Amino acid sequence: MKGSLAQVWRKVQGCGDWEGLVSPSLHPLLREEIVRYGELVSACYKAFELDSSSSRYLSCKYGKGSMFEEVGMGGSGYDVTRYVYVTAPDIMTSIPSIRPGGRWVGYVAVASDDMTDRLGRRDILVTFRGTVTSQEWVANLMSSLTPARLDPGDPRPEVQVESGFLGLYTSNECGGSRFGLESCREQLLCEISRLLRKYKGEEVSISIAGHSMGSSLAHLLAYDISELGLNHRAPSSTVPVTVFSYGGPRVGNLGFKQRCEELGVKVLRVVNVHDPVTKLPGVFLNENFRVLGNYELPWSCSCYSHVGVEVLLDFLDVKNPSCVHDLDAYISLVRCPREEGIIHEDGVVGNIFERVMSNVVGNFELCRLRRAASGMVDQFLVQSQGAEFLMDNNFLGWMNCLALYMLM
Repeated sequence: MKGSLAQVWRKVQGCGDWEGLVSPSLHPLLREEIVRYGELVSACYKAFELDSSSSRYLSCKYGKGSMFEEVGMGGSGYDVTRYVYVTAPDIMTSIPSIRPGGRWVGYVAVASDDMTDRLGRRDILVTFRGTVTSQEWVANLMSSLTPARLDPGDPRPEVQVESGFLGLYTSNECGGSRFGLESCREQLLCEISRLLRKYKGEEVSISIAGHSMGSSLAHLLAYDISELGLNHRAPSSTVPVTVFSYGGPRVGNLGFKQRCEELGVKVLRVVNVHDPVTKLPGVFLNENFRVLGNYELPWSCSCYSHVGVEVLLDFLDVKNPSCVHDLDAYISLVRCPREEGIIHEDGVVGNIFERVMSNVVGNFELCRLRRAASGMVDQFLVQSQGAEFLMDNNFLGWMNCLALYMLM
């Protein structure tokens, strides 16, 4: 592929499913874009307030106009237009250790005029951080599949996604929040619709980037935009929707994957082979366990399945096992694939996983998570007296809790 980014941006954004750009080696332009979007996600971690004594606790430390400058990314080429918050699904609000209210999860931004010239289009960007709060860890434990039903005119019950991720995406705040929050979904669709109208006379792309849990929200948003047709322009033009996923889990079943492909949603998954998060949910029942010989197994429709094209990385630091899921490590290895010792232990993002785990363990102890997973496994053993449990979506939840118990 020859030419500047402005000339070949559609291919870099996934037109052609990155054929020839990922294998046998990453194309330099694609490598630069993976690093750039990863750094834009890292801004979420740098700006997220984890100090419980701060008035901005669990929100962004900075205002929209100064955030990039404050985190050392003043030359990002984007202007933040809206902050995005998630709230707890109803099932979580009864857990005493989960603090009520909204959590800042990311932002919507739009490329400046100068960046638009460099990119070859006006890029609407949405980024999501990964799991930080107890509320979000609980969402990660809710491993049963449920129909997405994001298009009221065509609910498509065969398109199923992980219930915890869907809850974070669609739940709103009922009563007294200082943010007066709509759901994460409502915030995003409103802002993206506004920006598409504002730039309707320009070449536009929608880029959605997320790390860990943020990758699952990115998948859901990309699917939602495309299913509702928000990216359609008359008469037959379509705004491309691309997800850049870093260390992301599976989000939905085979029906979800197939529907994303039908809608033209492009997903580039950057995956460390040693990262356990990328193997959840669906450690036992996934796209690799749907068929036995020529026989499609009865639970195949309820198996989790990854979406998109995979970029494989391979890094492990035995002295710091948490680095396998660290966003800074992901970005570093993409940037310098042959460099040894690329884990920057003193970096802000490099330390975020330890800070996050300290925050989570302090508020929602790891042993309690393990007991919860163990209890669900026990429940599974009691209730699985007939072979029909293999067709039950709750079976997936039990199996994934067993996997989580083993990982802990």
